[in-house]
Amino acid sequence: MGFLTTVGVVLHPRRDCAVVDHTLTTWTQRHDVKLLALAGEEARLMGAAAPAEPEEVAAADLVVSLGGDGTMLRAMRLVRGRGTPVLGVNLGRLGFLAEVDIDDLDQALTAVDAGGFATEARSAVRVSRADREGWAFNDIAITRIPGHGMTMVELWVEGHPFVRYAADSVVVATPTGSTAYSFSAGGPIVSPKAVGLLVTPVAPHSAFNRSLFLTHDEHLALKVLPASGRFAVEADGIVVADGGPGDWLDLEHVANAAQVVRLGKTTFFQRAQRRLRLTGSVEADDDSDTAPNPRRLEE
Repeated sequence: MGFLTTVGVVLHPRRDCAVVDHTLTTWTQRHDVKLLALAGEEARLMGAAAPAEPEEVAAADLVVSLGGDGTMLRAMRLVRGRGTPVLGVNLGRLGFLAEVDIDDLDQALTAVDAGGFATEARSAVRVSRADREGWAFNDIAITRIPGHGMTMVELWVEGHPFVRYAADSVVVATPTGSTAYSFSAGGPIVSPKAVGLLVTPVAPHSAFNRSLFLTHDEHLALKVLPASGRFAVEADGIVVADGGPGDWLDLEHVANAAQVVRLGKTTFFQRAQRRLRLTGSVEADDDSDTAPNPRRLEE
């Protein structure tokens, strides 16, 4: 008997998953593994999955995400803090978080069932304001509400004011989220092995317009300045609160919040290179993909 006895599945809300659903249901039936789907989504799995509450799906031996990075984030939020490994299956464009494409799913499930996989820990960021809080695996964004003024905040690090941002939005991202909203605003790519939080202003109107990276144990808080307009607080794109001048937002790094399945087929940087179509400068191109020779570097 293998590692898997129950598999939970999280489906893309709109994309046609018929081809990959067939592979998943056939594999689980062949290996006598119980398949669980969120109530309301089981009908899309040809009747092979039992409807289950979110807690039951999250408690499975493996959760399979069928979709893109958005679906993967949803699956990671579902299993947050449980240690349940999440396998991302990419449908369509290559995602940063997905590990396999549709054609590789059968082989991937077999490898996981045999224990031939590793997990990659992913951190989360938690935002607290008064009695409200939100969690995100990509980012927390403090975004101006249309018709109101800019978002103006003062960053406090370790209990002391550091810098002020006036911007359309201020994004506090995990390393996972460094390739999402923060990157589109000019922030750097951060390895998922890094531990900390990345702060990036979006369309800044202030003299200081650079990103800031903090380690996991440096306390970060945002003080909303009197001249700020009202804003929305978004956690992975979902509005969890709103606020205005005088508010304080506490941001906390949460380590090991989710575990992503890795089968050793690609690295983060290979996925980022393909997803972002990175080629570099034409002038610097030497048409060589040969790895450096360590011995030559020592000479």
